[in-house]
Amino acid sequence: MSAGASGPISKRFIRVWQRNLTVYQRLWKVTFLPPLLEPLFYLVAFGVGLSVLVGDLQYQGFTVSYVAFIAPALIAVNIMYNAFFENTYASFVRMYYQKTFDAMMATPLSLEEIMTAEIIWGATRAVMATVIMQTVISFFGLIQYPGGLLVIPLAFLGGIAFGAIALFFTGTVDAIEMFSLPIFLFITPMFLFGGTFFPLENLPLWAQKVAFIFPLTHLVHLTRAFCFNAMDYSLLWSVAYLVAFCVVFSPLAIYKMRRRLIK
Repeated sequence: MSAGASGPISKRFIRVWQRNLTVYQRLWKVTFLPPLLEPLFYLVAFGVGLSVLVGDLQYQGFTVSYVAFIAPALIAVNIMYNAFFENTYASFVRMYYQKTFDAMMATPLSLEEIMTAEIIWGATRAVMATVIMQTVISFFGLIQYPGGLLVIPLAFLGGIAFGAIALFFTGTVDAIEMFSLPIFLFITPMFLFGGTFFPLENLPLWAQKVAFIFPLTHLVHLTRAFCFNAMDYSLLWSVAYLVAFCVVFSPLAIYKMRRRLIK
């Protein structure tokens, strides 16, 4: 692409979001199943198997079962996965194979509007999957309300954070197969050491400090606190971290996609 408008982002980006929603509506029966069935698989596996071995845990002064401990973390991981994979693999397909972005830039849409819509669409996918998963988990009595309702806007914030860094990787990699690198080096360590399956206090001090660099650590902390109605001032730090992550990586993602698409 040899040209592309740039400038302030207008409400026209909503049209790009609507386009992605229309495509999603054609495939919703397939994409609806993973967030519906995944929590059932995890809860049965951990609740029937591993929970018996681990027993109860202490969290914020509460004694909780192991399955109750990991249930909010599964929601946080679900937010990460939906936003990240939507703005890596799916965005790469739209960019490289379908040439959707090139077609959009032939219209009055600016690249900033297109990429902003991509990030917000990734966050929207995270919210939709979260609502489905949270509904399923609620039937097991593992989420306390009204605090649990805060998980929905949190899913949007987390979706923007992971969608932005995902789009940054999309503007960086040369081939779709190369996404295995950020998944292995970025997503997998967070999945294992972000406070998902065991308390961070069980890690060595140096590992705890590294874990607090991960955005998933803060997303898990917030999700777990909301699901347990365990509100305290430490949550403000985690919210600020995710907001800062969005502020930093959203323009970086747009910058990398501009360099990738406009030559």
